[in-house]
Amino acid sequence: MKNFKFLALMLSFSGVVMAQEQGQSKPKQEGHTDTSKFRQMYDLMATPNMYRTASGAPGPEYYQQRADYKMDIELDDKNARLSGVETITYTNNAKESLDYLWVQLDQNLFAKNSKTPLIRSEKIDPALSAAAFSRTYMEEKFDGGFKIDYIKDIAGQPVSYTINETMMRINLKTPLAKGEKFVFSIKWWYNIGNYMVDGGRSGYEQFKDGNRLYILAQFFPRMAVYNDVEGWQNMQFWGQGEFALPFGNYEVNITVPADHIMEATGVLQNRAEVISPAQYQRYLLAEKTFDKPVIIATQAEAVEREKSWSEKKKTWKFKAENVRDFGISTSRKFIWDAMAVKLGDKNVMATSVYPKEGNPLWEQYSTKAVAHTLKSYSSHTFDYPYPKAVSVNAQDQGMEYPMICWNFGRPDENGVVSDRVKYGMLGVIIHEVGHNFFPMIVNSDERQWTWMDEGLNTFLEYLAEIEFDPNFPVDRGPAKLIVPYMSGDQNWIEPIMSNSEVIKQFGNNAYGKPAAGLNILRETIMGRELFDYSFKTYANRWKFKHPTPEDFFRTMEDASGVDLDWFWRGWFYTTDFTDIGIKEVKQFYVSNDAPANFQAQQTSRRNRFRNSGPMVYMIDGTGTDVKSENRKKLDVKEIKTLDEYLTANFNETERAKLESPKYFYQVTFDKPGGLVMPLIVEITFEDGTTQNHKFPVQIWMKNDKEVSRTFATQKQIKKIMVDPKEETADIDVTNNAWPKEEVKSKFE
Repeated sequence: MKNFKFLALMLSFSGVVMAQEQGQSKPKQEGHTDTSKFRQMYDLMATPNMYRTASGAPGPEYYQQRADYKMDIELDDKNARLSGVETITYTNNAKESLDYLWVQLDQNLFAKNSKTPLIRSEKIDPALSAAAFSRTYMEEKFDGGFKIDYIKDIAGQPVSYTINETMMRINLKTPLAKGEKFVFSIKWWYNIGNYMVDGGRSGYEQFKDGNRLYILAQFFPRMAVYNDVEGWQNMQFWGQGEFALPFGNYEVNITVPADHIMEATGVLQNRAEVISPAQYQRYLLAEKTFDKPVIIATQAEAVEREKSWSEKKKTWKFKAENVRDFGISTSRKFIWDAMAVKLGDKNVMATSVYPKEGNPLWEQYSTKAVAHTLKSYSSHTFDYPYPKAVSVNAQDQGMEYPMICWNFGRPDENGVVSDRVKYGMLGVIIHEVGHNFFPMIVNSDERQWTWMDEGLNTFLEYLAEIEFDPNFPVDRGPAKLIVPYMSGDQNWIEPIMSNSEVIKQFGNNAYGKPAAGLNILRETIMGRELFDYSFKTYANRWKFKHPTPEDFFRTMEDASGVDLDWFWRGWFYTTDFTDIGIKEVKQFYVSNDAPANFQAQQTSRRNRFRNSGPMVYMIDGTGTDVKSENRKKLDVKEIKTLDEYLTANFNETERAKLESPKYFYQVTFDKPGGLVMPLIVEITFEDGTTQNHKFPVQIWMKNDKEVSRTFATQKQIKKIMVDPKEETADIDVTNNAWPKEEVKSKFE
């Protein structure tokens, strides 16, 4: 034992001397900071605290504000105007007092004095339709902003307020302390825009028969979020970044023409008063029907209503609990169907409303798609907690609100439904209904981080689509579909962790790349079991709360035990791309004799004892014809030293169990791309069989440029392929194969 310690000490000492001698022979270099792709993200993520813990869960001091609404709203169908009076009860649950409140006035995006049109770069279009030319250069701009008649407190006294574009500050006379409520009322109105002409996420569609289909959202002054991360989220609404809103209860009475059919957020309180007795009975039947939709308001009834133009009015009364927003759709053109969906221990109503122009497509597919989405998303997150989910057919739309969403997709003028239209409609319904989970329940800040709702939702949409139809023509989700974006011009690419308004390629950045990244995590890096458990943990931790990106990143690591800082840093915080290839393949054979000019290499302490004794030599035979030279194929009996070792240390039974590789290959992989990824290798042998190897991403920890692996095989290798199933979004596959293959262009 003493001798061994002395030997180890001498070896260690000699290594130090050698290092010093070598160091003296080289010029000194400047030091550097940790630039490893695997360094932890303390420099990028917010410091954990009592509000948000290091595990990614809400902390013991976590709080969120509350805003409850009572509204009376009336639609003037003749003049396309909406007016209302709302009473907001705002509860301060923060420890600090608030000197003022902020309210969102999103309709001011369409006010005459809106600054949004002024931030766009404009060039003269060389060809415009007459209608486009008139709207651009001749017609008076649409005036759609909020008109505030008054703001009063609970005693009926005027409340001071200041409007700044799309935000309004409520100036409190005295600070609002923790636990206190402030109740105030706002009377408002605005002109509803034709979204087909003026754009936007809400408004009306004008039909040739004179009727309108209304999709009403952002239609009332809404409380902004105040939280522990940034105080008031009072960032202006420029049109692209969506909404951040607090939860609350809603009681909303909506007065519309008596011949309208309506759907909205919440539970209808006076159903028997606003629909016919026959429709009421059909609805009761739908509540008990789970296999197919029941048509409640028929197409024949809708056609008759289109002609009626009643002067009378009806008030539809809705209540919604614990929602962050409210949406309405109403029209005399609506057909209405519904079915029940069993989720956990309760039934949920899947519902659709659509004009006859949407048939037969909508009657066949919409409500079934809603039901499927609720089941699929619930299986990956939590059971859908709301009483219903509604799909509204609104041309050229795709937008979401609690329990209700607008979705495009109609047959052409001849009633023909192409696969493109059919699957496009199904995809948008799944996506928009899925938004009930993200961000309507897991309530992230869309104004700041679009990917937190769109990216997560697009990932779940992909899972739901292939569950609906294994051959669904998905356009986002699989890693290979994001390659064109990630290999594009870097001047037009931003990191995912960019504010919504600065993103140039919005769909790829906020939808496609996050979805592809999550799919890579699930299928390639973490595996489905670890990923699904962690993702479900995040969803349940933050349902009905306000998560940040750090809460998501930390929860995924905390619940899985997988260090993913390298992935978040590369995939979300940079525009780096994946490119892993094969640099070199060397073929070795085993020999009794050392090659000419052989010199023993310096080895680590661990290998000094492993390599002691008589040697077996690995000879570089690269470039030789392995087939024709038998000495290239290992025969243990021909290698004297090896045969003697095996004979001395193993009996015949043990020796028969030993592996007997015949061919030896040293493969060097390089990584021109900035992203690190697991190294996935498929080996094809001369007989056509294959062997797969998957090396963890940590293989790149010590050398971010290239790594080598040795493959000892019983059969000769014909082909080596990196990432054969295109799992890692590798942007250049021309270097993925050995021997090098000619990659055909898309044209070829």
